[in-house]
Amino acid sequence: QVQLVESGGGLVQAGGSLRLSCVASGSTFSDYGTGWFRQAPGREREFLAAIRWSGGSTYYADSVKGRFTISGEYDKKTVHLQLTNLAPEDTAVYLCAAAMGCTGWGCYDREGKYDYWGQGTQVTVSS
Repeated sequence: QVQLVESGGGLVQAGGSLRLSCVASGSTFSDYGTGWFRQAPGREREFLAAIRWSGGSTYYADSVKGRFTISGEYDKKTVHLQLTNLAPEDTAVYLCAAAMGCTGWGCYDREGKYDYWGQGTQVTVSS
């Protein structure tokens, strides 16, 4: 069992930045990946980025490439998502998730491939 806790959300003005964190606890495996998704009211959950613990490969949705950066502190079982140049349309609940069986694109970008989810952290961007 893996528990995930997100933090770092908040209210920010358009053009601002935030750094989200996701800390894992419980039973973890040497090779799994952590992904970030977001969900806005009335919209489907959207994949943003993922990182594979083994090797550090990263994966990004085209919509956030160049604005969001995912990184990991493996000794602390923590994954960060740096959000920059935020816009009101980035307002959503941001969730992290852990996938035990993914090896690359076509898996990490799919919501259904994730085994564990955090509760999410709210990001609100004002205009």
